[in-house]
Amino acid sequence: MDKKVFAGMLIGAGALIAVFVFINSLQNQPGKYDAFATCLKDKGAIFYGAFWCPHCQNQKKMFGSSERLLPYVECSTPDGKNQLTICREKNIQGYPAWEFKDGTRKSGEIPLEELSQKTSCPLPKN
Repeated sequence: MDKKVFAGMLIGAGALIAVFVFINSLQNQPGKYDAFATCLKDKGAIFYGAFWCPHCQNQKKMFGSSERLLPYVECSTPDGKNQLTICREKNIQGYPAWEFKDGTRKSGEIPLEELSQKTSCPLPKN
């Protein structure tokens, strides 16, 4: 193998590793709403949604990188044509849907302030 080709391969591999390490470090950074999302889960709130639902995506975006901590239940089958049993049994009619520990529900994109009031989970200060 030519030394230049080998050196190019080493540089390329090193660059890929550097990108992977950088991306991984970003994913492990705490998000602004980590404590809030964790509190929602601890207080028994459940967020039902579907991967194809634009309002569900908007709801998740409100949490930024803290989305990964949401008490989220995917309701759609992978083909997007049916509803999973867990959501049928809960009689989830539309998305997004939030169910709270007291059994009440709210549908649609719920502002974080309203989720905070409903669960007594404090929002971070801006």
